[in-house]
Amino acid sequence: MPLLPVLMGVIVLSSNYLVQFPVNYYNLENILTYGAFTYPIAFLITDLANRSYGKIVARKIVYIGFVLGVASTLFFSTNFSDLISIRIAIGSGTAFIAAQLLDVKIFDHLRMEKWFVAPLVSSFISSIVDTFLFFSISFYGTGVPWITLSFGDLVVKILVALIMLIPFRILLNTFKAA
Repeated sequence: MPLLPVLMGVIVLSSNYLVQFPVNYYNLENILTYGAFTYPIAFLITDLANRSYGKIVARKIVYIGFVLGVASTLFFSTNFSDLISIRIAIGSGTAFIAAQLLDVKIFDHLRMEKWFVAPLVSSFISSIVDTFLFFSISFYGTGVPWITLSFGDLVVKILVALIMLIPFRILLNTFKAA
């Protein structure tokens, strides 16, 4: 279990850094950043913790990952002379804690359904909340095309959530409580 909170912190840090870089291929620069590809792994981590150890442990992993991710972001990738960088740190922390705790709650409510229902539904709904909170806090009123970026981000998060069902199923037995 100690690996999961550390992985959560690494994912948050990586995503906060990568969200600053638009995908400059196929005219996607106004609708997609590289952070969209890494962040959905946080939902995989939360869902694995929830399935393997229960909602209380999953919440603890979210809190530990939150502290590690925010502290690392503030230390490594926040430029305190740049308002957008500060807003990204605030938006990331707010969106992360709200969406991840929502994910834990929804997953726990659906845990008795078929194995794929809880991670898929919880990741889908939490991704919507996360995307709206992050992009509106980080970029509203800055001139950054946050609405189109958030739409592109959400589409990728949903696609990655579908793809994450494969490692979720494979890794289920790896993190079982002893």
